[in-house]
Amino acid sequence: MTPKTLAKKIAQFALTKKASNIILMDLRKVTDMTDFFVVCSADSDVQVKAIADAVIDETEKLGVPTWHREGLTQRQWVLLDYVDVVVHIFHKEVRKYYGLEKLWGDAPTEVMEEKTNGAPRKAIRKKRSTVKR
Repeated sequence: MTPKTLAKKIAQFALTKKASNIILMDLRKVTDMTDFFVVCSADSDVQVKAIADAVIDETEKLGVPTWHREGLTQRQWVLLDYVDVVVHIFHKEVRKYYGLEKLWGDAPTEVMEEKTNGAPRKAIRKKRSTVKR
């Protein structure tokens, strides 16, 4: 499975727990640390944990174990590292505070949303950062 395919599947797993504001950040031309970030938000600490658990469970079913996990106890910002894909699950207010998208503003992003009937849909738009250095 390619890193991009894994990132999209992870976004779909997050959608099953009603994650919001899900974006895929393509970091391949920005850094060699990882290929993709999947960033999403949750309305509560309980939802942060539910999203993280769903991602962990479903990736394990695919035979893709989590290499590293952080934040599962505090439930404000959970990081799941799959080496080529790093997942950031934020409590909504914490995401605003850290501004991860601004820090990696040079990376192209894809926005993932849910269709009105509840089924996940693929990326609906791409955008390039307009950050100038």
